[in-house]
Amino acid sequence: METSSKSTLDVPLYLCNPFLSARLVTGSFKAIIQLPKYTDISEWVAMNLFDFYTNLDLFLGFLLEFCTHESCPTMAAGTNFIYPWIEKNGRSASIPAPTHIDYIMTWISSQLDDQTVFPTRVGVEFPKTFPASAKNVYRQLFHVFAHIYHSHFTILLHARSEGHFNSLFAHFLAFGAQFDLWDQTDLCVGSGSADTKVSVAEIAEKWKEMGYLA
Repeated sequence: METSSKSTLDVPLYLCNPFLSARLVTGSFKAIIQLPKYTDISEWVAMNLFDFYTNLDLFLGFLLEFCTHESCPTMAAGTNFIYPWIEKNGRSASIPAPTHIDYIMTWISSQLDDQTVFPTRVGVEFPKTFPASAKNVYRQLFHVFAHIYHSHFTILLHARSEGHFNSLFAHFLAFGAQFDLWDQTDLCVGSGSADTKVSVAEIAEKWKEMGYLA
């Protein structure tokens, strides 16, 4: 009997239905992510990044209980793929995922609170460096999403939160694509071969096939 090169058991749960299709929002996110009339684009991007950070942090409130130094000694985000932490001196270091995530969320919080980066006062203009800052914040949030899908999706299933999390991530991807915060190179590493692909790459691809993402 002929066997498939990839066993069904090898397919991650987040790529299997009904989990892949679980969502709170029907249709696409096109209407939700559009820039409202008379709204400054930097202000719109900043507000949405704050919302993505806040909502992701709510999930981390219970997920980090299961993300430990023992269970996640590295920031794994795909088969044979690990996100390194970049030190201030530019050197990369592999640290446990909970520490890595704490560093990311703490850094993003400091960026969002910094009036020179994310101004909130009326009449204060966004700096010319804001697009680069926004992309960096977005990229770091992406790393956290990728680790959760790769290492903790079963916890979301036990909590019956996969629909909420899928909707949050799809909104995040759609917004990032609309406002040039990410591109396809963020989903694949190196050659993009099966053993170096970021876990969420296949989710995005399948959601596009389903019309969930543009």
